[in-house]
Amino acid sequence: MRDLQGRTVLVTGVTGQDGIYLSRLLLAAGARVVGATLPGTAPADLCAAYLTGVELVEMDICARDDVRGLVGSVEPDEVYNLAAVSSVARSWDEPAITEAVNHTAVVTLLDALVELRDRTGREPRFFQASSAEVAGSAAHSPYATAKAAAEEAVREARLKRGLHACSARLFNHESPLRPAVFVTGKITRGVAEIAAGLSTGLRLGNLDVSRDWGFAGDYVDAMSRMLGGDEPQDLEIGTGVTHTLDQLLVTAFAAAGIDDPAPYVVTDPELIRPADTAVLVADPEPAAAVLGWRATTTFADLVGRMVQVHRERLRTGVEHDARYLSV
Repeated sequence: MRDLQGRTVLVTGVTGQDGIYLSRLLLAAGARVVGATLPGTAPADLCAAYLTGVELVEMDICARDDVRGLVGSVEPDEVYNLAAVSSVARSWDEPAITEAVNHTAVVTLLDALVELRDRTGREPRFFQASSAEVAGSAAHSPYATAKAAAEEAVREARLKRGLHACSARLFNHESPLRPAVFVTGKITRGVAEIAAGLSTGLRLGNLDVSRDWGFAGDYVDAMSRMLGGDEPQDLEIGTGVTHTLDQLLVTAFAAAGIDDPAPYVVTDPELIRPADTAVLVADPEPAAAVLGWRATTTFADLVGRMVQVHRERLRTGVEHDARYLSV
Protein backbone atom coordinates (compact mmCIF):
# COMPACT_ATOMS: atom_id res chain seq x y z
CA MET A 1 0.00 0.00 0.00
CA ARG A 2 1.25 3.51 -0.83
CA ASP A 3 1.96 5.98 1.96
CA LEU A 4 -0.38 8.93 1.38
CA GLN A 5 0.07 10.72 4.69
CA GLY A 6 -0.38 14.45 4.22
CA ARG A 7 -1.85 14.15 0.74
CA THR A 8 -5.32 15.30 -0.31
CA VAL A 9 -7.25 13.20 -2.80
CA LEU A 10 -10.44 14.15 -4.65
CA VAL A 11 -12.68 11.31 -5.83
CA THR A 12 -15.64 11.99 -8.12
CA GLY A 13 -18.45 9.47 -8.26
CA VAL A 14 -17.58 8.56 -4.69
CA THR A 15 -20.88 6.83 -3.87
CA GLY A 16 -20.44 4.31 -6.66
CA GLN A 17 -18.93 0.86 -6.22
CA ASP A 18 -15.43 1.95 -7.27
CA GLY A 19 -15.60 5.22 -5.36
CA ILE A 20 -16.36 3.41 -2.10
CA TYR A 21 -13.63 0.80 -2.42
CA LEU A 22 -11.09 3.39 -3.59
CA SER A 23 -11.92 5.85 -0.81
CA ARG A 24 -11.45 3.22 1.85
CA LEU A 25 -8.13 2.20 0.33
CA LEU A 26 -6.93 5.81 0.26
CA LEU A 27 -8.05 6.47 3.83
CA ALA A 28 -6.20 3.38 5.00
CA ALA A 29 -3.08 4.77 3.29
CA GLY A 30 -3.39 7.98 5.32
CA ALA A 31 -4.87 10.34 2.73
CA ARG A 32 -7.39 13.07 3.30
CA VAL A 33 -10.21 12.02 0.97
CA VAL A 34 -12.74 14.48 -0.44
CA GLY A 35 -15.63 12.76 -2.22
CA ALA A 36 -17.73 14.60 -4.77
CA THR A 37 -21.38 13.65 -5.24
CA LEU A 38 -24.05 14.96 -7.56
CA PRO A 39 -26.21 17.44 -5.63
CA GLY A 40 -29.06 15.74 -3.81
CA THR A 41 -28.10 12.18 -4.74
CA ALA A 42 -26.00 10.81 -1.88
CA PRO A 43 -28.04 8.24 0.12
CA ALA A 44 -27.54 8.87 3.84
CA ASP A 45 -27.50 5.18 4.80
CA LEU A 46 -24.95 4.32 2.10
CA CYS A 47 -22.66 7.18 3.09
CA ALA A 48 -22.90 6.32 6.79
CA ALA A 49 -22.13 2.66 6.14
CA TYR A 50 -19.23 2.92 3.73
CA LEU A 51 -17.82 6.45 3.60
CA THR A 52 -17.03 7.30 7.21
CA GLY A 53 -13.97 9.54 7.17
CA VAL A 54 -14.60 10.87 3.67
CA GLU A 55 -15.36 14.59 3.38
CA LEU A 56 -18.47 14.59 1.19
CA VAL A 57 -19.14 17.62 -0.99
CA GLU A 58 -21.79 18.24 -3.62
CA MET A 59 -20.60 19.14 -7.09
CA ASP A 60 -22.28 19.19 -10.48
CA ILE A 61 -19.54 17.72 -12.62
CA CYS A 62 -21.12 19.27 -15.72
CA ALA A 63 -20.95 22.79 -14.24
CA ARG A 64 -17.57 24.29 -15.09
CA ASP A 65 -17.66 26.83 -12.26
CA ASP A 66 -18.50 24.12 -9.72
CA VAL A 67 -15.59 21.96 -10.85
CA ARG A 68 -13.04 24.77 -10.98
CA GLY A 69 -14.23 26.12 -7.63
CA LEU A 70 -13.94 22.78 -5.87
CA VAL A 71 -10.53 21.94 -7.32
CA GLY A 72 -9.32 25.43 -6.45
CA SER A 73 -10.50 25.22 -2.84
CA VAL A 74 -9.51 21.60 -2.12
CA GLU A 75 -6.15 21.81 -3.95
CA PRO A 76 -5.92 18.03 -4.38
CA ASP A 77 -2.65 16.18 -4.89
CA GLU A 78 -4.53 13.47 -6.75
CA VAL A 79 -7.88 13.32 -8.56
CA TYR A 80 -9.69 10.13 -9.50
CA ASN A 81 -12.52 10.75 -11.93
CA LEU A 82 -14.97 7.89 -11.49
CA ALA A 83 -18.15 9.86 -12.24
CA ALA A 84 -19.83 8.67 -15.43
CA VAL A 85 -22.95 7.70 -17.27
CA SER A 86 -22.08 4.01 -16.98
CA SER A 87 -24.64 2.37 -19.26
CA VAL A 88 -24.26 1.90 -23.02
CA ALA A 89 -28.04 1.50 -23.27
CA ARG A 90 -28.70 4.73 -21.37
CA SER A 91 -26.23 6.57 -23.59
CA TRP A 92 -28.40 5.96 -26.64
CA ASP A 93 -31.38 7.50 -24.81
CA GLU A 94 -29.40 10.44 -23.39
CA PRO A 95 -26.47 11.16 -25.73
CA ALA A 96 -26.09 14.82 -24.72
CA ILE A 97 -25.86 14.02 -21.00
CA THR A 98 -23.46 11.18 -21.77
CA GLU A 99 -21.16 13.48 -23.73
CA ALA A 100 -21.30 16.12 -21.00
CA VAL A 101 -20.46 13.73 -18.16
CA ASN A 102 -18.15 11.25 -19.87
CA HIS A 103 -16.10 13.71 -21.97
CA THR A 104 -16.67 17.43 -21.42
CA ALA A 105 -16.42 17.11 -17.64
CA VAL A 106 -13.06 15.36 -18.03
CA VAL A 107 -11.74 18.29 -20.06
CA THR A 108 -12.98 20.67 -17.36
CA LEU A 109 -11.23 18.70 -14.61
CA LEU A 110 -7.98 18.64 -16.56
CA ASP A 111 -8.19 22.39 -17.19
CA ALA A 112 -8.80 22.98 -13.49
CA LEU A 113 -5.75 20.94 -12.53
CA VAL A 114 -3.54 22.81 -14.99
CA GLU A 115 -4.81 26.07 -13.47
CA LEU A 116 -4.04 24.72 -9.98
CA ARG A 117 -0.53 23.75 -11.02
CA ASP A 118 0.17 27.08 -12.66
CA ARG A 119 -1.17 28.99 -9.65
CA THR A 120 0.50 27.01 -6.88
CA GLY A 121 3.48 25.29 -8.45
CA ARG A 122 2.18 21.94 -7.24
CA GLU A 123 2.03 18.87 -9.49
CA PRO A 124 -1.44 17.30 -9.15
CA ARG A 125 -2.03 13.86 -10.64
CA PHE A 126 -5.13 12.71 -12.51
CA PHE A 127 -6.73 9.32 -13.12
CA GLN A 128 -9.51 8.79 -15.65
CA ALA A 129 -11.69 5.67 -15.49
CA SER A 130 -12.19 4.56 -19.07
CA SER A 131 -13.91 1.46 -20.40
CA ALA A 132 -13.21 -1.72 -22.35
CA GLU A 133 -16.26 -0.82 -24.45
CA VAL A 134 -14.11 1.76 -26.26
CA ALA A 135 -12.71 -1.11 -28.32
CA GLY A 136 -15.78 -3.36 -28.30
CA SER A 137 -18.62 -3.68 -30.78
CA ALA A 138 -20.39 -0.84 -28.92
CA ALA A 139 -17.49 1.46 -29.86
CA HIS A 140 -19.83 3.71 -31.84
CA SER A 141 -22.29 4.17 -28.99
CA PRO A 142 -22.48 7.61 -27.37
CA TYR A 143 -21.02 5.99 -24.25
CA ALA A 144 -17.93 4.59 -25.94
CA THR A 145 -17.27 7.59 -28.18
CA ALA A 146 -17.39 9.93 -25.18
CA LYS A 147 -15.03 7.66 -23.21
CA ALA A 148 -12.66 7.53 -26.18
CA ALA A 149 -12.69 11.33 -26.46
CA ALA A 150 -11.90 11.56 -22.74
CA GLU A 151 -8.93 9.22 -23.25
CA GLU A 152 -7.64 11.56 -25.96
CA ALA A 153 -8.07 14.56 -23.66
CA VAL A 154 -5.97 12.79 -21.02
CA ARG A 155 -3.22 12.02 -23.54
CA GLU A 156 -3.21 15.62 -24.72
CA ALA A 157 -3.00 16.94 -21.16
CA ARG A 158 -0.06 14.63 -20.53
CA LEU A 159 1.88 15.19 -23.75
CA LYS A 160 1.15 18.83 -24.51
CA ARG A 161 0.49 20.33 -21.08
CA GLY A 162 2.84 18.27 -18.92
CA LEU A 163 0.17 17.02 -16.51
CA HIS A 164 0.67 13.71 -14.74
CA ALA A 165 -2.50 12.24 -16.23
CA CYS A 166 -3.38 8.64 -17.02
CA SER A 167 -6.39 6.58 -17.98
CA ALA A 168 -7.27 2.92 -17.55
CA ARG A 169 -9.58 0.86 -19.70
CA LEU A 170 -11.36 -1.00 -16.95
CA PHE A 171 -12.84 -4.34 -17.88
CA ASN A 172 -15.96 -5.58 -16.14
CA HIS A 173 -15.54 -5.50 -12.39
CA GLU A 174 -18.08 -6.29 -9.75
CA SER A 175 -18.59 -6.46 -5.99
CA PRO A 176 -21.31 -6.98 -3.38
CA LEU A 177 -22.13 -3.29 -3.92
CA ARG A 178 -23.20 -3.84 -7.53
CA PRO A 179 -26.90 -2.90 -7.88
CA ALA A 180 -29.46 -4.96 -9.74
CA VAL A 181 -29.56 -2.54 -12.70
CA PHE A 182 -26.37 -4.36 -13.80
CA VAL A 183 -26.82 -7.93 -15.00
CA THR A 184 -24.36 -9.33 -12.43
CA GLY A 185 -26.26 -7.66 -9.62
CA LYS A 186 -29.57 -8.77 -11.13
CA ILE A 187 -28.40 -12.38 -11.19
CA THR A 188 -26.79 -12.53 -7.75
CA ARG A 189 -29.71 -10.69 -6.12
CA GLY A 190 -32.19 -12.86 -8.01
CA VAL A 191 -30.47 -16.05 -6.92
CA ALA A 192 -30.54 -14.89 -3.30
CA GLU A 193 -34.28 -14.20 -3.60
CA ILE A 194 -34.91 -17.61 -5.16
CA ALA A 195 -32.93 -19.32 -2.39
CA ALA A 196 -35.00 -17.42 0.19
CA GLY A 197 -38.27 -18.41 -1.46
CA LEU A 198 -39.04 -14.82 -2.41
CA SER A 199 -38.88 -15.34 -6.16
CA THR A 200 -39.46 -18.15 -8.63
CA GLY A 201 -37.16 -17.21 -11.47
CA LEU A 202 -34.96 -14.87 -13.49
CA ARG A 203 -35.61 -13.35 -16.91
CA LEU A 204 -32.39 -12.78 -18.83
CA GLY A 205 -31.14 -12.05 -22.33
CA ASN A 206 -28.15 -13.53 -24.16
CA LEU A 207 -26.30 -15.98 -21.92
CA ASP A 208 -23.48 -16.63 -24.41
CA VAL A 209 -21.67 -13.29 -24.03
CA SER A 210 -18.23 -13.61 -22.42
CA ARG A 211 -16.70 -11.04 -20.13
CA ASP A 212 -13.50 -10.57 -18.19
CA TRP A 213 -15.04 -10.20 -14.73
CA GLY A 214 -12.91 -9.06 -11.81
CA PHE A 215 -13.35 -7.70 -8.29
CA ALA A 216 -13.67 -3.93 -7.84
CA GLY A 217 -11.52 -4.04 -4.71
CA ASP A 218 -8.61 -5.35 -6.79
CA TYR A 219 -9.13 -2.78 -9.54
CA VAL A 220 -9.02 0.28 -7.28
CA ASP A 221 -5.62 -0.92 -6.08
CA ALA A 222 -4.47 -0.74 -9.71
CA MET A 223 -5.84 2.81 -9.97
CA SER A 224 -3.85 3.92 -6.95
CA ARG A 225 -0.71 2.25 -8.24
CA MET A 226 -1.08 4.07 -11.55
CA LEU A 227 -1.04 7.47 -9.87
CA GLY A 228 1.85 6.39 -7.67
CA GLY A 229 4.07 5.61 -10.65
CA ASP A 230 6.92 7.83 -11.79
CA GLU A 231 5.56 8.05 -15.34
CA PRO A 232 1.88 8.36 -16.26
CA GLN A 233 0.61 5.67 -18.62
CA ASP A 234 -2.58 4.33 -20.10
CA LEU A 235 -3.28 0.69 -19.30
CA GLU A 236 -5.86 -2.06 -19.51
CA ILE A 237 -7.01 -3.37 -16.13
CA GLY A 238 -8.54 -6.83 -16.12
CA THR A 239 -7.96 -10.46 -15.19
CA GLY A 240 -7.25 -11.81 -18.66
CA VAL A 241 -9.76 -14.63 -18.10
CA THR A 242 -13.26 -14.78 -19.56
CA HIS A 243 -16.45 -16.45 -18.42
CA THR A 244 -19.84 -16.60 -20.08
CA LEU A 245 -22.95 -15.21 -18.48
CA ASP A 246 -24.20 -18.80 -18.33
CA GLN A 247 -21.13 -19.72 -16.24
CA LEU A 248 -21.88 -16.81 -13.94
CA LEU A 249 -25.42 -18.14 -13.50
CA VAL A 250 -24.20 -21.64 -12.65
CA THR A 251 -21.65 -20.25 -10.19
CA ALA A 252 -24.20 -17.99 -8.50
CA PHE A 253 -26.78 -20.74 -8.07
CA ALA A 254 -24.10 -23.12 -6.76
CA ALA A 255 -23.12 -20.50 -4.18
CA ALA A 256 -26.73 -20.63 -2.94
CA GLY A 257 -26.75 -24.43 -2.84
CA ILE A 258 -28.76 -24.91 -6.05
CA ASP A 259 -27.13 -27.30 -8.53
CA ASP A 260 -29.23 -26.66 -11.64
CA PRO A 261 -30.27 -23.13 -12.65
CA ALA A 262 -32.33 -24.28 -15.65
CA PRO A 263 -35.73 -24.49 -13.89
CA TYR A 264 -35.37 -20.91 -12.69
CA VAL A 265 -34.11 -19.12 -15.81
CA VAL A 266 -36.19 -17.79 -18.70
CA THR A 267 -34.57 -16.30 -21.81
CA ASP A 268 -36.44 -13.15 -22.81
CA PRO A 269 -35.78 -12.03 -26.44
CA GLU A 270 -36.63 -8.45 -25.45
CA LEU A 271 -33.61 -8.42 -23.14
CA ILE A 272 -31.16 -9.49 -25.84
CA ARG A 273 -29.09 -6.48 -26.93
CA PRO A 274 -27.85 -6.74 -30.53
CA ALA A 275 -24.98 -4.35 -29.80
CA ASP A 276 -23.47 -6.57 -27.09
CA THR A 277 -19.81 -7.35 -27.68
CA ALA A 278 -19.51 -11.14 -27.81
CA VAL A 279 -16.21 -11.28 -25.92
CA LEU A 280 -14.33 -8.66 -23.88
CA VAL A 281 -11.00 -9.70 -22.35
CA ALA A 282 -8.06 -7.66 -21.10
CA ASP A 283 -4.36 -8.18 -21.68
CA PRO A 284 -3.13 -8.09 -18.05
CA GLU A 285 0.58 -8.29 -18.87
CA PRO A 286 1.32 -4.54 -19.33
CA ALA A 287 -0.25 -3.74 -15.94
CA ALA A 288 1.70 -6.59 -14.37
CA ALA A 289 4.94 -5.29 -15.86
CA VAL A 290 4.40 -1.60 -15.07
CA LEU A 291 2.52 -1.80 -11.76
CA GLY A 292 3.34 -5.24 -10.40
CA TRP A 293 -0.43 -5.72 -10.31
CA ARG A 294 -2.57 -8.74 -11.04
CA ALA A 295 -6.11 -9.50 -10.00
CA THR A 296 -6.11 -11.73 -6.93
CA THR A 297 -9.82 -12.56 -6.52
CA THR A 298 -11.10 -15.57 -8.42
CA PHE A 299 -14.32 -15.52 -10.42
CA ALA A 300 -15.95 -18.09 -8.14
CA ASP A 301 -14.98 -16.17 -5.02
CA LEU A 302 -16.31 -12.91 -6.46
CA VAL A 303 -19.68 -14.35 -7.45
CA GLY A 304 -19.96 -16.25 -4.18
CA ARG A 305 -19.36 -13.07 -2.17
CA MET A 306 -22.04 -11.23 -4.11
CA VAL A 307 -24.62 -13.95 -3.51
CA GLN A 308 -23.68 -14.22 0.17
CA VAL A 309 -24.10 -10.50 0.78
CA HIS A 310 -27.43 -10.37 -1.03
CA ARG A 311 -28.66 -13.26 1.12
CA GLU A 312 -27.55 -11.37 4.22
CA ARG A 313 -29.39 -8.26 3.01
CA LEU A 314 -32.57 -10.25 2.62
CA ARG A 315 -32.11 -11.88 6.03
CA THR A 316 -31.48 -8.66 7.95
CA GLY A 317 -33.32 -6.07 5.86
CA VAL A 318 -30.17 -3.91 5.97
CA GLU A 319 -29.14 -2.81 2.49
CA HIS A 320 -25.87 -1.07 3.44
CA ASP A 321 -23.43 -2.30 6.07
CA ALA A 322 -19.65 -1.95 6.21
CA ARG A 323 -19.42 -5.65 7.03
CA TYR A 324 -20.48 -6.44 3.47
CA LEU A 325 -17.13 -5.11 2.20
CA SER A 326 -15.16 -7.67 4.18
CA VAL A 327 -17.16 -10.75 3.10
